[in-house]
Amino acid sequence: MTVLLIVLGAAVGAPLRYLADRAVQARHDTVFPWGTLAVNVFGSAVLGFLAGLPAGGGLMALAGTGFCGALTTYSTLGYETVRLVEEGARFHAVANALASVVAGLGAAYCGAAFAQVL
Repeated sequence: MTVLLIVLGAAVGAPLRYLADRAVQARHDTVFPWGTLAVNVFGSAVLGFLAGLPAGGGLMALAGTGFCGALTTYSTLGYETVRLVEEGARFHAVANALASVVAGLGAAYCGAAFAQVL
């Protein structure tokens, strides 16, 4: 049953990640990967919120592991950062790595804090 919940969450998170990434990136005329940053920060906030509830095993499997796991993407963060370095956009590469880590951790903390208030 847990595996099915993860699959269901991922079936929503993965296409949402693609659509959100494309929608955000289409609004920016820059090499900086705003779309990936946006989905990673949002997913970190959701996961922090779930952890702060604390969510039960079924909800964590569905929304935490499945949805957030498919929505967020560390591999794309790594790929896009390396691509920026290869294209000579070193400032953007460093900014991407730092912003992703700092904003992701901050979003997770804020999500958990918000859950505690509820």
